[in-house]
Amino acid sequence: MANNNLSLRSLLEKEKLNGINFLDWFRNLRIVLKQERKEHVIEKPVPKDPGADAPTADKDIFKKYIDDMVDVGCLMLATMTPELQKQHEDMVAYGMIQNLKEIYEEQARQESVGKTGFPLNDELAIDVVLQLLQDSFNQFVLNFNMNEINKTLPQLLGMLRTAESNIKRGGSKSILMVREAKKGKKVAKSKGVGKSKPKENDALKPEKGISKDRK
Repeated sequence: MANNNLSLRSLLEKEKLNGINFLDWFRNLRIVLKQERKEHVIEKPVPKDPGADAPTADKDIFKKYIDDMVDVGCLMLATMTPELQKQHEDMVAYGMIQNLKEIYEEQARQESVGKTGFPLNDELAIDVVLQLLQDSFNQFVLNFNMNEINKTLPQLLGMLRTAESNIKRGGSKSILMVREAKKGKKVAKSKGVGKSKPKENDALKPEKGISKDRK
């Protein structure tokens, strides 16, 4: 059993969580924990301590959870980049997962879309992601659609992360960012566009200062 555990854990050690591979890392983590019968640690928050007067069975369950929590927490930290380790070293396993899901919310949305049972190309996936955004992204979505920006799904996710940080700061840079993304996609203007045609009524109006004879 120990050799099997070591072999599966190598999946996580080969590619540590680095900020752009959360879905793959989390999938491998679940595989490892499922094999070790420790999935409950990341699925349920820490239970309440039953206390010294609790039945032995309850205390044993609580102790097992704590032991598994420490083991899984160390495994998760060991398979993260140093920067992410510093951010999560004071958290328990369940808290780490909840925080990581919040950080990588867009990636989690993409995964949930993939579970609908049919393959998605970039165009359809982008449409679905835009529809699932919160109301705070309404201005971003409006500008994105109006400017008809051609972006891949990963590029869109990067724009959303930037827009989210701007929204939290109360700025309007997300609008400018969308407009900047459209640079290089200039539409050729036909000759004569912008010049207003003379109105028919204007040709019938008399000139100023016309003499009485000509009148």
